[in-house]
Amino acid sequence: MIQRFGTGERMSEAVVHNGTVYLAGQVAGDLTQGVEGQTKQVLAAVDALLAQAGSDKSKVLRAEIFLANVKDFAEMNLAWDAWVPAGAAPARATVEAQLYRPEVLVEIIVTAAL
Repeated sequence: MIQRFGTGERMSEAVVHNGTVYLAGQVAGDLTQGVEGQTKQVLAAVDALLAQAGSDKSKVLRAEIFLANVKDFAEMNLAWDAWVPAGAAPARATVEAQLYRPEVLVEIIVTAAL
Protein backbone atom coordinates (compact mmCIF):
# COMPACT_ATOMS: atom_id res chain seq x y z
CA MET A 1 0.00 0.00 0.00
CA ILE A 2 1.17 3.51 -0.83
CA GLN A 3 -0.07 6.62 0.98
CA ARG A 4 0.42 10.09 -0.45
CA PHE A 5 0.14 13.43 1.35
CA GLY A 6 -0.15 16.89 -0.19
CA THR A 7 -0.57 15.47 -3.67
CA GLY A 8 -0.85 17.82 -6.61
CA GLU A 9 -0.59 17.35 -10.34
CA ARG A 10 3.21 17.29 -10.33
CA MET A 11 4.24 15.80 -6.99
CA SER A 12 3.34 14.73 -3.46
CA GLU A 13 4.82 16.40 -0.39
CA ALA A 14 5.21 12.98 1.26
CA VAL A 15 4.84 9.35 0.23
CA VAL A 16 4.71 6.39 2.61
CA HIS A 17 5.53 2.87 1.46
CA ASN A 18 6.62 -0.25 3.31
CA GLY A 19 7.31 1.54 6.61
CA THR A 20 9.30 4.39 5.08
CA VAL A 21 8.36 8.06 4.63
CA TYR A 22 9.82 9.91 1.65
CA LEU A 23 9.53 13.70 1.70
CA ALA A 24 9.77 15.96 -1.30
CA GLY A 25 12.32 18.74 -1.16
CA GLN A 26 11.16 21.36 1.35
CA VAL A 27 11.87 25.06 1.05
CA ALA A 28 11.04 28.01 3.29
CA GLY A 29 7.84 29.98 2.94
CA ASP A 30 9.45 33.30 3.90
CA LEU A 31 12.32 33.73 1.48
CA THR A 32 13.32 37.11 2.93
CA GLN A 33 15.13 35.35 5.79
CA GLY A 34 18.76 34.28 5.74
CA VAL A 35 19.89 30.69 5.50
CA GLU A 36 19.50 29.96 9.23
CA GLY A 37 15.94 31.32 9.24
CA GLN A 38 15.07 29.47 6.06
CA THR A 39 16.54 26.25 7.47
CA LYS A 40 14.40 26.60 10.61
CA GLN A 41 11.31 27.02 8.44
CA VAL A 42 12.22 24.00 6.32
CA LEU A 43 12.79 21.83 9.39
CA ALA A 44 9.43 22.92 10.82
CA ALA A 45 7.81 21.83 7.55
CA VAL A 46 9.67 18.50 7.78
CA ASP A 47 8.36 18.05 11.35
CA ALA A 48 4.79 18.73 10.21
CA LEU A 49 4.96 16.33 7.25
CA LEU A 50 6.56 13.58 9.34
CA ALA A 51 3.84 13.97 11.97
CA GLN A 52 1.15 13.80 9.30
CA ALA A 53 2.67 10.53 8.06
CA GLY A 54 2.99 9.10 11.58
CA SER A 55 6.72 9.62 12.12
CA ASP A 56 9.03 12.21 13.69
CA LYS A 57 12.55 13.60 13.47
CA SER A 58 13.99 10.90 15.74
CA LYS A 59 13.27 8.41 12.92
CA VAL A 60 14.97 10.31 10.10
CA LEU A 61 17.23 7.92 8.21
CA ARG A 62 18.68 10.23 5.59
CA ALA A 63 18.77 13.93 4.75
CA GLU A 64 19.93 15.58 1.56
CA ILE A 65 20.63 19.29 1.93
CA PHE A 66 21.02 21.61 -1.02
CA LEU A 67 22.58 25.02 -0.36
CA ALA A 68 22.57 27.85 -2.88
CA ASN A 69 26.00 28.81 -1.52
CA VAL A 70 28.23 26.36 0.31
CA LYS A 71 29.66 29.32 2.24
CA ASP A 72 26.38 29.20 4.21
CA PHE A 73 27.22 25.71 5.55
CA ALA A 74 28.04 26.84 9.10
CA GLU A 75 24.96 29.08 9.35
CA MET A 76 22.68 26.30 8.09
CA ASN A 77 24.22 23.95 10.66
CA LEU A 78 23.20 26.29 13.50
CA ALA A 79 19.56 25.48 12.76
CA TRP A 80 20.26 21.84 11.87
CA ASP A 81 22.23 21.09 15.04
CA ALA A 82 19.50 22.60 17.23
CA TRP A 83 16.88 20.46 15.44
CA VAL A 84 18.52 17.01 15.35
CA PRO A 85 17.75 14.91 18.44
CA ALA A 86 20.81 13.86 20.44
CA GLY A 87 21.97 10.42 19.38
CA ALA A 88 19.63 10.32 16.37
CA ALA A 89 21.63 12.09 13.66
CA PRO A 90 20.73 10.67 10.23
CA ALA A 91 23.00 9.89 7.31
CA ARG A 92 23.39 13.23 5.57
CA ALA A 93 24.86 14.90 2.51
CA THR A 94 25.13 18.62 1.85
CA VAL A 95 25.86 20.00 -1.60
CA GLU A 96 25.94 23.36 -3.31
CA ALA A 97 23.25 23.61 -5.97
CA GLN A 98 21.54 26.17 -8.14
CA LEU A 99 18.02 26.18 -6.72
CA TYR A 100 14.85 27.04 -8.60
CA ARG A 101 14.74 30.69 -7.43
CA PRO A 102 17.62 32.91 -6.32
CA GLU A 103 15.81 33.71 -3.03
CA VAL A 104 15.77 30.01 -2.05
CA LEU A 105 18.90 29.46 0.02
CA VAL A 106 18.29 25.91 1.23
CA GLU A 107 16.21 22.88 0.25
CA ILE A 108 16.10 19.66 2.26
CA ILE A 109 14.90 16.16 1.31
CA VAL A 110 14.27 13.68 4.13
CA THR A 111 13.65 9.94 4.30
CA ALA A 112 12.38 8.51 7.60
CA ALA A 113 11.09 5.31 9.16
CA LEU A 114 7.56 5.13 10.51
